[in-house]
Order: sequence, then structure tokens, then C-alpha cells
Amino acid sequence: MPINNFPVALILFFMTSIPGVAVAQSELPPPVVTPQDVPYPGVIRLVVDATDIDRHIFFVHETIPVRGGESLTLMYPQWLPANHSPRGRVDKLAGLMIHADGDRVEWTRDPVNVFAYHVEVPVGVKTLELEFQFVSPTDAKQGRIVMTPEMLNLQWTAVTLYPAGHYVRQIMVEPSVRVPDGWQVATALETASITGSLIAFKALTLEHLIDSPIFAGRYFKRLDLNPGGAVPVHLNIVADRDDLLAITPEQLEVHRALVQEAGKLYGSHHYEHYDFLLALTDRMGGIGLEHHQSSENGVKPTYFTAWEEHARGRDLLAHEYVHSWNGKFRRPADLWTPDYNVPMRGSLLWVYEGQTQYWGKVLAARAGFHSKQQALDALAYVAAIFDYRVGREWRALKDTTNDPVASMRRPHPWRSWGRSEDYYSEGQLIWLDADTLIREMSGGEKSLDDFARTFFGINDGSFVPVTYTFDDVVEALNSVQVYDWATFLSDRLNGHGQGAPLDGIRRGGYELVFTATPSEYFAGSEASREETDLTFSVGMVISAEGVVTAVQWEGPAFNEGLTVGNEIIAINEVAFDVDHLKRAITGAKQAGAAIDMLIKDDDRYRTISIEYRGGLRYPHLVRQGSEPAYLDLIFAPKD
Repeated sequence: MPINNFPVALILFFMTSIPGVAVAQSELPPPVVTPQDVPYPGVIRLVVDATDIDRHIFFVHETIPVRGGESLTLMYPQWLPANHSPRGRVDKLAGLMIHADGDRVEWTRDPVNVFAYHVEVPVGVKTLELEFQFVSPTDAKQGRIVMTPEMLNLQWTAVTLYPAGHYVRQIMVEPSVRVPDGWQVATALETASITGSLIAFKALTLEHLIDSPIFAGRYFKRLDLNPGGAVPVHLNIVADRDDLLAITPEQLEVHRALVQEAGKLYGSHHYEHYDFLLALTDRMGGIGLEHHQSSENGVKPTYFTAWEEHARGRDLLAHEYVHSWNGKFRRPADLWTPDYNVPMRGSLLWVYEGQTQYWGKVLAARAGFHSKQQALDALAYVAAIFDYRVGREWRALKDTTNDPVASMRRPHPWRSWGRSEDYYSEGQLIWLDADTLIREMSGGEKSLDDFARTFFGINDGSFVPVTYTFDDVVEALNSVQVYDWATFLSDRLNGHGQGAPLDGIRRGGYELVFTATPSEYFAGSEASREETDLTFSVGMVISAEGVVTAVQWEGPAFNEGLTVGNEIIAINEVAFDVDHLKRAITGAKQAGAAIDMLIKDDDRYRTISIEYRGGLRYPHLVRQGSEPAYLDLIFAPKD
């Protein structure tokens, strides 16, 4: 057969199989220009129309000053601040058209960096006019819902194209937004003018714009959290319904206490004013995202009206507020980048997020979001979960700082083995360990509070970021209490020992124990998640319908082949019911019998017998010894 009749794939196979024959490879295009710390000439005007709440579309008009006859590269943000990963939704940018002096100017997407758009600016042109849309998700399967008939969340990263080659702190922008008539807007941005439903904000750097999102809504309330204080702090609330905005005087005082307790902890502030943006909704997607002078927070719609039911999520505002000091002001050196398309690295996320997780829980207790008992019960649950996190056998905690990029927060079939972003809550345990150790070594004279003031309390009033390294953290710890902190931290970050770092609980005057009865906090957490958590007994979590949502690696359920997505149809020949399952677990302990289950796996059915006779087990912290209970002191309000 003539060679020109051979399939191309077969020809390539023979060519690559013959020694000395190479396949030609196309050269890669040059990389996008590296950002420089030089001003961008002129001011970008950015106008966003956010009124299409039915179709969830943001319409964008952007005017960019340019030099005629030059090449320009426009970047769509990819590495989003506080996301620790390349999560920019360039797939949702649509309809990009560019004009100059009324004429169409073509753009070309970079063939490698799909977040870059190349434009040849015509000679004599001084500005480019951009029109495009951010077609935000209309269904949760497409991504987070950011627009509903009652509210919206505008993140400037979604509606901005910016010129490459400059630090974003060197690019000036005049932003404005149009919202539906009658809606009110909350943001850390400062208003320049209001014309009907069009709000124009004062010019600022792109860095500060991106860091200043908007919540807007039909049902809105704004509350002063620092009355009489030198620096304004406000709670801005949007809700699905007007009645959900009802807040009691006691609840308001708790939120005000958070501001006071954070001030006592850090002895400083790093904002000119601060705005909590809080959405009470089950229609807009949930969020908890930090910014320097604000934070985006999404909670259950009945956050205020059913306060006692939501203990599990009540530390969210405290966590995001702490980030103004830790993460935004003091920032890991490898997480700081000059623009939003230079890759970030998260080697110090166990400080950025881990210590923030610690202080968020502590401040929630000190301010009254949690009672001391709720704080202890929440800590018991964290301690138990991570004591059962068998994945540390092969994967050190420090490696989980790569998870924002490696997994992009996709669901994991075997989280207890594969691990996830464990630097949050296991980081919390490490910092509790450090806190109680400092207290013990100093005879109660020093604590991690002193580290917080030393490390995060510098440059009071400034919100110019100050970066840090591992050595900076060690040095600051040693300035509070001399110890081999480098080894202390390295052992916990890189070790593979059994069990979580629980010395902080023991040193804090408590012990982790398990009983057959859940704490109120644990039961409330189950109700909030609409799940039954049997991790510490048969080793699985199930939905109210009996669908398995998590399985403990090498636990009893795992050993019988159960996986996420399996459905429990019957238990001991009786139709599935959560209470019936719990009775069967208790009965197996008493009678010594296995627990028989009928399992549905897609269109297949099978029967399994779980050999477990340990009964129901739920975590608690129990006071031990007569030494000072440092945990009690840690959770108590500061004088």
C-alpha cells in the first residue's frame, strides 16, 4: 500500500519508533510580559450594570487609556486573592468586543495563557472601549450563585480586564455600578456620587478595588459595631426576606464584642474603616472570604431568627475578621504576588489559615458567639476528626497546603486517607499546642496573645501588606518565649506520627473522651448539615435519606466495601431509618451481633454485615487534673 494511504496516526507511530527520527514540535509563544512596579499611564473607567437579576448577567463597559501603535495584553484575573488557587472564571466572560474611535479592534487569545488577550492598538488611538458580560451561574452546578431576585454579590475579579506589565497597585481605576432600583449597597469602597441607581466610587488602585467587593440587596440593614470608636466598623446585612433582618439587642452586642475583643488581642487595626458584608440566604451561594477592609460572609437565612440552631457557623465572621490582620496585612511572602496572574504558593497556609482558624474560634468564644461549653464541644469534634485522620501516615500536614491548587476543592471520595485542606483545623490544634506551651513555660505570664500583638500589631493604622517567612514566625515566637520553635513547628508539619497534635488539649486541662451521647453542639452540627455522623463508631456519615456521604478509611464500613454514594436501604431486614440504625449499633454492642445492611449501589443491590460492637461514640472534652485549665482562660473574654 502506498504510504500516502496510511493513517496519519500509524505513520507517526512508526516514525517515533525508529531511533534517530524525531517528531517536529511547535514552539511555544513568548510568555506574557512580566509585571513591573511602574505606574500605568492614565485611569481606567469601569462601569458595571448589575440590574439583570433575572438572567444573572453583569454587563461591563471598560475604558482603558492606551498608546496608539503599541501592542497591549489584557489579563483576566486567574489567581484570586484569598482563594490560594487559580480559580478565576474566564469561562464566564462572554461577548468581548473592543472599539477604538468607533471602529472594531480585534483581539487574540494567547494560545497558552487563556486568561490573556492580545490587542494591536491602532496608530493614533488614545483609549480602548471594552464591552463584555460576566454570565454568572444560573444553577449551582455551574458554580456559585452570585445574583438572585433579592441580592447580589459583585466581585470585581469577575468583571475586570487589566493591562499586563504593571503591579496592580500601580493601576488606577474609577469604578461604578448600577444596581436594581430600591436596592442598597454595602462595600468598603468610598462613594463619589450617586445618580439614581448608578453609584460612582472614588478612584483607587486596582489592588484596592479587587479587595473591595459589593453586597447589594432589596432587604438591607446596616448596624454600627463600633459606636463612639475612632475607626468605623459596620455590619451590613442583606437577606432573602425582610423578617430575617430582625436582630435582638443581645445578638447585636455579641457582634460589637467581636470588634472589642479583636482590638484587645491585636492592639491595632489595619483598615481605615471595616465593613462586614453578611448575606442571610439559601438562594445565593455560601461564602466566607477575607478582604483588608471588609469580608464576604454567607450564612443560613435564619442566622438571627433561629440563633440557637446555628452554633456551628457562628464563628465565620470572627474568622474572616481575623484575616484583616493575618493574611491581608501580614501575609506569607510566597502568597503575595504583583498581579492576579502570577502564581501563588501556599507553604505558610498553616499560619495564614491555621492560626486564623485558631483565633476565629477563640474570639467567637470571647465575644459570646459561642458559650465556653460550645467552644469546648467544637474543639472536641475537631480533635476527634483529626485524631482519626489516618492519611497523615503517608501525607504530612505541610503537603496539604498544596490542596487549593491540587484539588481545587473538588469532593474527595476518601478524605480521611487522601486528606484535604487540613492546615485549617489541624493548624488550629498546632497553635493551641503552642499557646498552652507558652503559658506553661512562662508560668501563665505569657501566651499566644502576646505573639499576636507582637506579630500582627505592628504599624497600627497601616494596611500596606507586610510579608513574613517561616523564620519570621519562629523569631516572633522566641521574642515571646524562648524555645526551639523551629523544631516544634517542623515536627508537627512534617511528621507522620499516629494521631492529631492533642498536647494543647491535655496541657489546657482537658482530655478527649467518647461517650454514647452527642453534645448539643455535635447534634446541632448534624442538624445543620442534615447528616448523621457516625465517623467514630461504624466509620461513616449518612444523609437523612440514607445516602453515604463520607467513609472512614479502614473503618468498619470501609472494610465491608461501603463508599460515598451508596444508599442504605434496610438494616437488619427493616427499612432504613436513622434512629433504627443507631439502635442497631447500640444493639450490636449489647448482643454481640453483626449489623446487617441492604445496600444499593447504582442499580445493584448487595447485603453486608458490619462487624462492629463498640456502640455509639461521640467526642467530648472532660476536665482533668488540678492544674490551671488554660483552655478556660483562652476562651474567656480579655479584661
